[in-house]
Order: sequence, then C-alpha cells, then structure tokens
Amino acid sequence: MDFTTDRPRVLIVDDEPANLKVMREVLGNQYRMSFAKSGDAALALLEKELPKLILLDIMMPDMNGFEVCQRVKNNPKTSHIPIIFVTALGDENDEFKGFELGAVDYITKPISPAIVRARVKTHLSLVQAEQLKQAHVDLVQRLGRAAEYKDTDTGEHIVRMSQYSKVLALALGMDEQSAELLRQAAPMHDVGKIGIPDAILLKPGKLTSEEFEHMKKHAIIGAQILANSSSPLLQLAHKLAIEHHEKWDGSGYPNGIKGEEISIEGRIVAVADVFDALTSKRPYKEAWSVEKTVLHMQEQAGAHFDPALIELFVKKLDDILAIKNSNQES
Repeated sequence: MDFTTDRPRVLIVDDEPANLKVMREVLGNQYRMSFAKSGDAALALLEKELPKLILLDIMMPDMNGFEVCQRVKNNPKTSHIPIIFVTALGDENDEFKGFELGAVDYITKPISPAIVRARVKTHLSLVQAEQLKQAHVDLVQRLGRAAEYKDTDTGEHIVRMSQYSKVLALALGMDEQSAELLRQAAPMHDVGKIGIPDAILLKPGKLTSEEFEHMKKHAIIGAQILANSSSPLLQLAHKLAIEHHEKWDGSGYPNGIKGEEISIEGRIVAVADVFDALTSKRPYKEAWSVEKTVLHMQEQAGAHFDPALIELFVKKLDDILAIKNSNQES
C-alpha cells in the first residue's frame, strides 16, 4: 500500500532553483511536494490541485509574493490555504504587509531546516484542527436536519430558524463568536423527534392529550442524545433541546422553569422556532401569514416569550424576513 498519497501536499514557490532543491531536501521525506518558479506557475498549479500549505518567496520577477498571496486569498477556492512567506526581507513593514494580506507566518532566509519543519508541522496541525472542527459542526447540523426531515420533509426550517437566532443574538448584544455558536447549535434543538413515532409526529390533525404527552418527550429525548459532551457546541445544543419549549410564565415543558431561569439562548431559539413553525406548512396545519404570526407572538409576550426579545424581534423583522425569503422550501 502506498501511504505517501496520505501525506499533505506542500507547494513551494521560489524563482531560484537552488532554494527549491533545499526545500525538497528539508521537507520531501514528510510531505508530497509541488514546485513553482513563478507566481503565474503557482496560480496555474492551484487550478489543478490544492495543497494544504504554501511556502512563498516574496522577491520574484513579474509577480512578487505579495501579489501571489493577494490572488490566492481573493479566490474563494484557495483562500483557506495557509501561506508562509520564506524571504530574505527583514523589514517590519514587509512582515506587516504580508500578515495584512493573509499570510500566517514568516521564515527568514537563510533557512534553518529545523525551524522550517517545525513551522510547517504547526500550521498543518492547525489546518487539521480546523477541518475537524468544521466536520464536527457539519455533523451536528446534519443530525438536526435528519430529525427535521421526519417532521417536514425539508431541512429548510432549521436553516432559517438558526439564522434568525443569530440575528436576535447579535441584536441583543451577544458577541459574534457566541452568536455563531448559537447558530451552529440551534439545528439540534428538535433532534429528539427522532424518538417520536411517525403516527404522532406526522398526524394530520390535532393530537389527543395522550399523544401530546408523548410528543413532549422529544425535549427529554433530545437532551439525552446530547448529554455529557465536552464540546461547547454540543453542550449548548443540549441546553436548547431541553429548553426550547419552556415558556416565560413557567407553563412550558419539560421542567416548567420560567423567566430568566431559562437561558437566554433557549429564549432566543423559542422565538425563532415558533415564528418559523407558524409561518410554515405542517402536516397538521397551513402556514400562517407573517402579520398573523407577529400579532400572535406579541400577544404572547410575557406569557410564552421573553417580552424584551419579542420587542427586539419586531425591530429586526426586516432582517428576519430577508432570511425567510432567501431560504424558502424547495
């Protein structure tokens, strides 16, 4: 079996053949290597195969390293690739310019083989960590979509309500990182529907009291599925699963908590979820108009919903509707 194909590919860009040879000797035993003697040649190689990392000389004829870096970062297909400048330039302004353009590191010439190997290993580890994080987020969202397909035949509901949640979080003053974590976790709020029989979940009419009691178990089932994770994303998803049917006045389920006993994330998701559910068609009902839905939610401020969030929701309604209109059911 050829394990060399599993090695990360590194692109070396330098107009001096001797420098390319040195880099081959330093890195060739650990990585697959691609070489380019000019900026144009490097960009042409990127059209054929994407490396995991680029080591880029600055002082090159025709197109210098800064220009190459800018072109790479401006291309959506290549913007994610980390770039390390390898250069004899020692001016702080040159370093600053490189970092401004999106480079992640600088290595000065003449190179130290040990430093080159260490820097490359470090940045490739960061790439792998980011890929694992993205795969983690992607899996969480796909599991949420799987639960939603049982209920609505579409995953657009969770796309919309998670984006509504972020809009409200930012409007409330939550920082971007926390608001984005909420957007990523929100699709899992109804994952417990996986454990509800289709005869109840897809019933075209009103549920009996016994059926409704069974339906309410989806909050606990979801929380059990998501419990005891060390991941901040899944910890938040667990909170949303158990809280998204709690109500401001304490009449919700499963725990009957009220007011600020409900987390702010749970309160936000409750608003986003109900708005999208009411304005969407379900097996048991037709879609409500936006006007009717907003009026109903205003009437429920202080009962079902946090009054401050409903006020904020109305202020951000144009942004909410823009999301809704761009993510309609197919």
